[in-house]
Amino acid sequence: MTSHDTGLPSFASDNCAGVHPEIMAALAAANAGHVPAYGDDPYTARLAGAVRRHFGADAEAYPVFNGTGANVLGLRAMADPWSSVVCAATAHINVDETGAPEASAGLKLVPVATPDGKLTPELVAPHLVRFGDPHFAQPRIVSISQVTELGTVYTPDELAALAELAHGHGMLLHMDGARLANAAAALDVPLRAVTTDVGVDVLSFGGTKNGAMMGEAVVVLTPGAARGVPYLRKATTQLASKMRFVSAQLSALLDGDLWLRNARHANAMARLLAEAVGDLPGVKVSRPVESNAVFALVPPGAAARLRERYAFSTWDAATGEVRWMCAFDTAEEHVAGFAAALAAALDG
Repeated sequence: MTSHDTGLPSFASDNCAGVHPEIMAALAAANAGHVPAYGDDPYTARLAGAVRRHFGADAEAYPVFNGTGANVLGLRAMADPWSSVVCAATAHINVDETGAPEASAGLKLVPVATPDGKLTPELVAPHLVRFGDPHFAQPRIVSISQVTELGTVYTPDELAALAELAHGHGMLLHMDGARLANAAAALDVPLRAVTTDVGVDVLSFGGTKNGAMMGEAVVVLTPGAARGVPYLRKATTQLASKMRFVSAQLSALLDGDLWLRNARHANAMARLLAEAVGDLPGVKVSRPVESNAVFALVPPGAAARLRERYAFSTWDAATGEVRWMCAFDTAEEHVAGFAAALAAALDG
């Protein structure tokens, strides 16, 4: 039995949430009449303006279908076929995209072990070697996730240090921003403060995890950092013919403060959840709660009983660590019900 079967909310992923009503309304509004296809429409033009307002006058947005497509397109446009990408070992591009950056973009990923999902200059520097050696994939990109896969958030200073290291070696900084809104909300800063202003060159901007139906965008922040994106977008099967329906969703997030409201709420629900379960016997919140993710150690038997009612992910089967995700539509009563169910599961 899953949370879908019981009618209870899922804590497995923010991807499991529905579509925010304001985004659904934007989709309905976009579904009027005929407009040019493939991005030559007023909705995509409106998105371009919103992206420039949030990320700077030089920012160029290219809507795509999904996050893996955004990452593959962005990385491929930043690099040559003989390039390598330094990333955290836990990075989505390394463990959750079925080798797509390597298979589709032809790039070698260089995974780096981290204690908290975050790269640092000290962790990256040993891998920036053998430049000019034709026997060695050439370091070209440092790729980071914001928020990381472990729920941690890079500060502006941490990002600026990585950008300085990459740029100092003639490399580029890529950001997988599937949950960028959650990071900016957690830090209480504008989107550009953790992207453009700190030296990120190319961004995968996420909408799906923050209330959209589908759709992300590759945002080129540094002019010249990505080559041939319009052509590669088609070649990587990410050019939507009816692009207005992707663009309208992202515009709905960015035109006002919907991106921020949704992210703040999801983050707040994660903090509430951590507080609600933190004192339960046998449960230990195992990582800092910096965004909309809660990681915890739960006895296997209790986790199995809880999963009979609620969906959630096992992060590390060896240790019993699980991950609980909150979304824009997670409510306080959902958190209370989940915590009560966990307490009952612990009692057996």
